[in-house]
Amino acid sequence: EPTVKMVFSINSSPFAGQEGEFSTSRQIRERISRELETDMALRVEDVQNGWVVSGRGELHLAIFIERMRRDGYEFQVSRPQVIEKEINGQRMEPYELVFIDVPEASAGIVIQKLGSRQGQLLNMRTENGTTSLEFRVPTAGLFGFRSEFLTDTRGLGIINTLFDDYRPQTGKKIEHEHGSLVAHELGTTRLYGLLIAQGRGVLFVGPGESVYKGQVVGKNSRAQDLRVNVCKEKKLSNMRSKGEGVSEHFDTPKVMGLEDALEYIGDDELVEVTPKNIRIRKVILDENEEKKRKKGILK
Repeated sequence: EPTVKMVFSINSSPFAGQEGEFSTSRQIRERISRELETDMALRVEDVQNGWVVSGRGELHLAIFIERMRRDGYEFQVSRPQVIEKEINGQRMEPYELVFIDVPEASAGIVIQKLGSRQGQLLNMRTENGTTSLEFRVPTAGLFGFRSEFLTDTRGLGIINTLFDDYRPQTGKKIEHEHGSLVAHELGTTRLYGLLIAQGRGVLFVGPGESVYKGQVVGKNSRAQDLRVNVCKEKKLSNMRSKGEGVSEHFDTPKVMGLEDALEYIGDDELVEVTPKNIRIRKVILDENEEKKRKKGILK
């Protein structure tokens, strides 16, 4: 039974149709329908602006998205959400049993991370330097955990999950505590603009990349979103001091893969998926329109 859902829709960014062989509504719907013939755990519901695709977890849907991308499709997807149920008048959410084998030295950080994601440790044993752990974790608490798990265990950990049951909601939601750095305009990124922007947080793009207005180009170190001009060029003057600009260091940008992007986005953001790129963008690209929508002026 599906426990996680996402909204798939046609790519509506300024770069739509430039990088994918298949990008129309009909082509995407046909591809999803073909997947239904072989994947019995997948469910699809047609909605006004796309399709609600439900699967057995974030990884299940991420694998399907990656397969479509490699087949030449371009589209966009929303933030993953758990499928909640109302049972006997009470809101319930899905839980997973998580079975983990890690080197003994990595057990502490794994227990800490899953504890912060509302995981309950059910069993633990260590044998020959390997620690086996069993947790019960809300499905929502596992969003984005696999990438952290691989990093924390240096690729040596093994994780398996199994649907447990629907249980009452805890009332605690795992919320994003970061804002986004959002491109101010359409253009090509410049080192000068990037150097200024990197002081605000962690960048996802490097010099010479095409970006558009409303594209998320980094993670803000503060909770709110911030528009940045990463296409800004340095104005040249006749007088330049010796060694000017040499001391400035540009940090290597963080490459956001599909799973990273799905874990990162908030409710007001989308992941743009093409055969060549994974981009993060705002649902509403224009800043003024976004402000009006939040104030309720626009519907």
